[in-house]
Amino acid sequence: MTTLVWDQVGEREFETGIDHGVLYIPTAGVYSNGVAWNGLTGVTESPSGAEATPLYADNIKYLNMTSAEQFGATLECYTYPDEFAQFDGQATPHPGVSIGQQARKGFGLSYRTRLGNDIDGDDHGFKLHLVYGCTAAPTEKAYTTVNESPEAITFSYEIATVPVPVTDMRPTSIVTIDSTTVDEVKLAELLVILYGDAETDPRLPMPDEIVAHFASATPLTVATPTNVTYDSGTHTITIPTVAGITYKIAGVTVTGTVVLTVGQTKTVEAVWNTGYKPPTTPYDSDWTYSY
Repeated sequence: MTTLVWDQVGEREFETGIDHGVLYIPTAGVYSNGVAWNGLTGVTESPSGAEATPLYADNIKYLNMTSAEQFGATLECYTYPDEFAQFDGQATPHPGVSIGQQARKGFGLSYRTRLGNDIDGDDHGFKLHLVYGCTAAPTEKAYTTVNESPEAITFSYEIATVPVPVTDMRPTSIVTIDSTTVDEVKLAELLVILYGDAETDPRLPMPDEIVAHFASATPLTVATPTNVTYDSGTHTITIPTVAGITYKIAGVTVTGTVVLTVGQTKTVEAVWNTGYKPPTTPYDSDWTYSY
């Protein structure tokens, strides 16, 4: 039998912030060109639908029929990429000249939110939010005079979506990835796909590709650091041996014993090797000793 316990150390989690916004421009149905979205201040996710319609039979409530669920959002920012103009109903026949009230095109979007807990603060991890089939509705832009309390103009866009197919599941407009749960190697590879590098252009993979990408990952093994010990008589630090963990001093791997000399202070850090992850229970990962 299991007894429920609330608010244990390391389990007081929260989500906050938004950063790493990316606009993805589709070409022939593929989100093949990513552009950094600077000045992104907020995304309010607004799912709708999934409403129950009751059916009655035999003088009782027989069942509920549920309507299709839709995904929408409100995006707020101080600025937007030049490439977004075409998705905001603008055409640019010449540099610096914009013609409004044009056809609005679809686009993809990604952004990141931070995960925190009572141990790591807001550096515990992050969630990637990948949104497909977006269109932006026109919204008002309020221009006011500069006064004694100046404020930057905030742009706001209502986003509607059209779901994309997912094998063996219902179509979806959003995929969310939790960095604290997925394989770290596969996550690093996905970040290169999303944000690009010296050899790869940023793009937004479809849900089926993401599922297949993480399905090939080897599950991470939990490794708990064994505490480093210190003999104050001989001023010797003893480094334990733990599968999946490397102990380092100033970024250099150390094993066996380390003897301090007069005036020295050294900090030993436990670093998880590829394929391993920390436990969810409390643990120490650094130890500092001085002579």
